[in-house]
Amino acid sequence: MNSVPNPPDMAPDDVNVPAEDDDVPLNGRMCIVTRTSGPADDGLIRFVAGPDGRVVADLKRQLPGRGCWVTAERAVLETAIKRKLFARALKTAEAKPGPELLDEVDRLLVQQLVGMMNMARKAAQFITGSSKVEQAVRGMAALATFHATTAAPDGVRKIDQARKAMSFVADDGEQIPTFRFFTGEELDTLLGSNSFIHAAALAGQAGEGVVKRANMLERYRGDVSPRAFGDASQPTL
Repeated sequence: MNSVPNPPDMAPDDVNVPAEDDDVPLNGRMCIVTRTSGPADDGLIRFVAGPDGRVVADLKRQLPGRGCWVTAERAVLETAIKRKLFARALKTAEAKPGPELLDEVDRLLVQQLVGMMNMARKAAQFITGSSKVEQAVRGMAALATFHATTAAPDGVRKIDQARKAMSFVADDGEQIPTFRFFTGEELDTLLGSNSFIHAAALAGQAGEGVVKRANMLERYRGDVSPRAFGDASQPTL
């Protein structure tokens, strides 16, 4: 009997385990909590268990061994931990992570975003500085903007006005996204001399990679506050 090949990005031992029904291996990737399939790129996070049973996030989907998938949202991961779904999905009684896994995944997503920012900078697809960012937005070269949460409201407002103005001439009529994840001090720690107050990801593979990872971090955190969308009228932290 011929076996059905695993879908792309799925390790040979990966299985999808329904949250309540009997353990039924399924082809494709399915969240062990919601039992829904996610997009190929960033809708799901793969987890594996190490030799000691410790559950780790496999963001690059490269770690060996049996894996399972969880929707890339902190609240969903928290449910998986509370309901002890990893032990069943990964077939090991030791796979019972605590709440510390929530922050560990956040740190990994942050590291992934920062790494891509540095890569995009080297490719001239990530620029910093209020004037340069505003110019890139008005020239429709920017894919997304980034601000420190401690950025001055006036600086954010000018760039937001440019985003709004350009939406009227954009093909889809939509504003490019904007993200505010870190304080200026946090950015200094994460990026060192490459820290910024205002930045923009530009068109290109590396720039697109920055936006993709920013979207994933935002989704995981559940950032839906006005500040997350660059509303300069909101007080900064």
